[in-house]
Amino acid sequence: MDIEKADLEKFRAVFPQCFSEGKLDISKLLALFGEYDDNDFEKYKFEWKGKSECYRIAGKRSTGTLRPCVEESVNFDTTNNIYIEGDNLEVLKLLQSSYYNKVKMIYIDPPYNTGNDFVYEDDFADPMAKYKEVTQQTTKSNPETMGRFHTNWLNMMYPRLRLAANLLRDDGVIFISIDENEITNLKKVCNEVFGEENYIGSFIWRKKDGGGQAKEYFVIEHEFIVVYRKSQQLVWYDKEEARDIAQYNKSDERGNFKITKLAKWGNTARREDRPSMYFSLIAPDGTEAFPIAPDGNDGRWRVGRERMNELLQNDLVHWEMKEGKWIPYEKEYFANQVKVLKQRSILYDVANTGDGSNVLTGLFSTKDMFENPKPIELVKVFLEATTKDNDIILDFFSGSATTAHAVMQLNAEDGGNRQFIMVQLPELCDEKSEAYKAGCKNICDIGKERIRRAGKKLTANNGQLALEEKKPLDIGFKVFKLDTSNLVEWDSTPTQDEQVVAQRFSLLNETIKPDRNDLDVVYEVMLKMGIPLDYKVIPTEINDKKAYSIGEDCLVLICLDYGKDGITPEDIKEMCELVPAKIVSSEQAFKDSTALSNAYYILKDKGIEMKLL
Repeated sequence: MDIEKADLEKFRAVFPQCFSEGKLDISKLLALFGEYDDNDFEKYKFEWKGKSECYRIAGKRSTGTLRPCVEESVNFDTTNNIYIEGDNLEVLKLLQSSYYNKVKMIYIDPPYNTGNDFVYEDDFADPMAKYKEVTQQTTKSNPETMGRFHTNWLNMMYPRLRLAANLLRDDGVIFISIDENEITNLKKVCNEVFGEENYIGSFIWRKKDGGGQAKEYFVIEHEFIVVYRKSQQLVWYDKEEARDIAQYNKSDERGNFKITKLAKWGNTARREDRPSMYFSLIAPDGTEAFPIAPDGNDGRWRVGRERMNELLQNDLVHWEMKEGKWIPYEKEYFANQVKVLKQRSILYDVANTGDGSNVLTGLFSTKDMFENPKPIELVKVFLEATTKDNDIILDFFSGSATTAHAVMQLNAEDGGNRQFIMVQLPELCDEKSEAYKAGCKNICDIGKERIRRAGKKLTANNGQLALEEKKPLDIGFKVFKLDTSNLVEWDSTPTQDEQVVAQRFSLLNETIKPDRNDLDVVYEVMLKMGIPLDYKVIPTEINDKKAYSIGEDCLVLICLDYGKDGITPEDIKEMCELVPAKIVSSEQAFKDSTALSNAYYILKDKGIEMKLL
């Protein structure tokens, strides 16, 4: 065994973005770990202005958090689905610990960079301030006249794809919708992020049926869906179709079978088309049989000599006498009641954009709620091919929430319990738009309301009849909103405002910001500790002090209520009765350093770790 080669393959599986043309690229490895200087101009590279900054942006820790919004959620305490409002770059950073290697499938429909699309410009210095600024304005376009047309788009996509790749399971897959404007650049970026060897292929989807005027030479009716796997562990589930047993009308001791002529038919059935496939077979009476073309001249067989010998040796050739000639047929036994249908790369018979719009119109009773929404059936093609029960599906350009709708629809059809995570920047809707008139102030309002209405409709259509023997359909979702951290940090920004300075000093002894609540802090702790957002948060009491148990087995106990006497030894002992793996509180929760030390040693003796905010 070549140990060095095996080790290199292991390294490649973890860091596919560090390989170029099949070889380890040291410059990319250095860039990944913070060294950005690369003066080697001879190797094949895909470069653009700002690429090294993309590494920095992707690697910089987010200073934000995700705050739960119970009032906008559906079935907050029981659902496994997540909807997040916020800049997807910051959100992807925040999800790294909790969802690393947990997502089975990602589908995204990012801006296509047509010149009018919104392209988000990241701010390396203060991303949260930039996010606050952007959410208060209408979207900006990225016209070609800006001079950095492709560069701006690449700088937006690259760090997001790098972070998304971390979330995919080893058997995970990503589908990316795109048009001809950026498909070339997208594939180059994905080759770096996922590795060229993990490119599966690209679907061509017919998005509309006629209509429209050509800008230049012809009307574009299609888009692409680029597909990359995380590794070779991906399993692709082919469709199955029931076989027509009536075709299997012949039988022998091995069972029923159907027959197919071994002589080739059609336009390439002549002997001269494939001379090597013209040869004789020995018929049952010992005579020679040759292939005959449909026009009566010399023909050719459908298979070559090697395959023909296999059929003969395995008794898979059936002979019939017709018009005085022996005709050989290939046998196909009825071994399985289903046949496998391989997915075709051209999706010409899948619903189009008009169908996607019609679904929204049906839900909202209003036309033009969202421009060019993807149809549910398109996303379902990918869901059916790559996901099963309990898999997590992520869409971080969720738009009108087609992916969430498709997940719920498929769960209703096959009894699955797939979970979705939707992420969307709350881009403001134009005040003249139909969406705004319908009460949707931003795109997130459209997506959330769509999920609510789609869930109700799915439940009504099923009438619970199809679900009686299955798990109840999860039509809920927890809403989270990107915001600054709930924890107080010293603000060193220079200021001459005495009130601002006084406010900063007043918070020196505080751990939690005064405008935040317990649930805000609980979910921030969960993110920092790598706990998924769908874990149950169970309120409990410790000697009349409010606490929160995370997970049904009390994975973590969070106590933020310490009363006038602080957390006492009796409180610690009662906490130990719940047998949590960790206890989280704040330094201010203890009367003094002695009380804190005593608590630490009591917990350590019980094998319980204590974390302070």
